[in-house]
Amino acid sequence: MMKIEPSILPSLAWFSLIARSGSISKAASEMGVSRAALSQNLKTLEERLNTKLIYRTTRNMSLTEEGLRLNETLVSALGQINDALSEIGDAQFIPSGLLKINSSRVAARMLIEPYINEFIHRYPKIQIELIMDDGLSNIIAEGCDVGIRLGQSLAEHMTAVPISSHVKLITAASPDYLKKNGTPETPQELCHYNCLRLRHKSSGSISSWEFSHINSNNEEFELEVSGGYVSNDDESMIRMAINGVGIIQHLDFAIEEHINKKQLQQILPNWSTSFPGFYLYVSSRVRMPSKVRAFIDFMVEKRLQN
Repeated sequence: MMKIEPSILPSLAWFSLIARSGSISKAASEMGVSRAALSQNLKTLEERLNTKLIYRTTRNMSLTEEGLRLNETLVSALGQINDALSEIGDAQFIPSGLLKINSSRVAARMLIEPYINEFIHRYPKIQIELIMDDGLSNIIAEGCDVGIRLGQSLAEHMTAVPISSHVKLITAASPDYLKKNGTPETPQELCHYNCLRLRHKSSGSISSWEFSHINSNNEEFELEVSGGYVSNDDESMIRMAINGVGIIQHLDFAIEEHINKKQLQQILPNWSTSFPGFYLYVSSRVRMPSKVRAFIDFMVEKRLQN
């Protein structure tokens, strides 16, 4: 059995073109090459295969039995290759395929999940896999297409676009908790209260609470708070705060709904730390797949609408 070498593939494609055209001259004219070059290419192929593929006279050309069998196989194989190339070409214009998104849980809950249904209806050929990860992941190593994180946590070399406005880190508790335990007037007084703390899944560390005075550019600090409840799930912490277990510090847009419903009440309003909002980041803009471009444009659109 003859081993197929890559160098023989162009000659096979030229042979199939000659067979389809029915003439070396027509094939050469169609592809913009000389008749002599194409004739020599055919001669070289026949020598490599040690088989006569075409009977040639001064006026006519016909395929040998071996040439007919070979061309029949090539027509099918080249057709499949052409279809595959067409699909790749179409994919540059019609977003399709699996889109893997790596996002922090709060960003996924607030920025992605509410719009998933609209996105997949707009781009029915895209399938989404959402990976929850509160650490700053290497999206290339994780096999993901895009990542979503707070702007302050991204490295400078990242290609990123904002998909939310600035966010604030605010402190809040349920009205019942504050009625029973009183309301702290300064961050330092939090040592006398039960603070609900978040343990990061990636590092295992417990978050410090951050404070920045809204009327001062210099007065900002972190505080190690204490309390009887620790969780690695921010939604659990929100539920505990609503249930009156203790005080929580969280991003404003994540608990805004509960504040509006009066389930939670902001405290220490002069001590809220502001951050750049969430960014969608990718490894590079070079040769960006259409599915990634579609998702970026969609998320930017949602940011402008909100």
